[in-house]
Amino acid sequence: MLNQSSVTEFLLLGVTDIQELNPFLFTVFLTVYFVNMAGNGAVLTVVIFDSGLHSPMYFFLGNLACLDISFSTVTVPKMLGNLLSTNKAISFSACISQLHFFHFLGSTEAMLLAVMAFDRFMAICKPLHYPVIMNPQLCAKIAVTIWTTGFFHALMHSVMTSRLTFCASNQIHHFFCDVKPLLELACGNTELNQWLLNAVTGTMGMYTFVLILLSYFYIIIYLFLKTHSCSMLHKALSTCASHFMVVIVLYTPVLFIYARPASWSSVDQDRLVALTYTVVSPGLNPLIYTLRNKEIKTAFTKMIRGKL
Repeated sequence: MLNQSSVTEFLLLGVTDIQELNPFLFTVFLTVYFVNMAGNGAVLTVVIFDSGLHSPMYFFLGNLACLDISFSTVTVPKMLGNLLSTNKAISFSACISQLHFFHFLGSTEAMLLAVMAFDRFMAICKPLHYPVIMNPQLCAKIAVTIWTTGFFHALMHSVMTSRLTFCASNQIHHFFCDVKPLLELACGNTELNQWLLNAVTGTMGMYTFVLILLSYFYIIIYLFLKTHSCSMLHKALSTCASHFMVVIVLYTPVLFIYARPASWSSVDQDRLVALTYTVVSPGLNPLIYTLRNKEIKTAFTKMIRGKL
């Protein structure tokens, strides 16, 4: 990547400007990060080793757990270190790398949630065709496609950002390297970068979100028109509710950040909102799924008893 600027490192100013809060925030975020690692690690383990969970729904859930672990690890460890350290520097190459993996994993998760919604649509609305259509080969191809698409989407942002000129301040008013804070520090023309952020990333977020809403709209219509068993209706809605809660927790802050005009941005507001999808959301996902999913809870119980 070509760095055309005199800046060799950036300073991440962190979550807050109130230094007295740093020890408290460190404890809170470390706890949430531990819950994230433990919860998603447990989900990934049972999905891999429990043969009863070798179905498309849990295959994609395992991908989600892997993404959540990786997504938090891109930003949280550096943030935790900066909360207790006076040296908040990050090299230019490390900053661009963090930006790349943040968008790579984030966009992949957005597409994965849309795929998971489509999977539920097929399982509930097309139950006879579901095993044939959502076969293991197709699921593997879908997973490879969305991971690859996410990688090249992030590569676009990392290459375009690395080619900008940074000749003024090197202080990033954020706790990680992202496109928008870096564009604020750039000296040259950033219109193309801003357009790519709004048009490509914003459209990707909106498009996948609409696909999710359409999938659940058809699921709800189908259930109320076709399902006459209250127990089947409750089970189907319960399964979908877990997924939809994850979607809301992730998409609400992401669309707030990336689908609005740059003129509406606020540094403090963006930092606060970013905490929800980088720290809070990945830690909530395993709790949402385990509390509302009987199969996952049963698999956890079997795993614990097996180890005891």
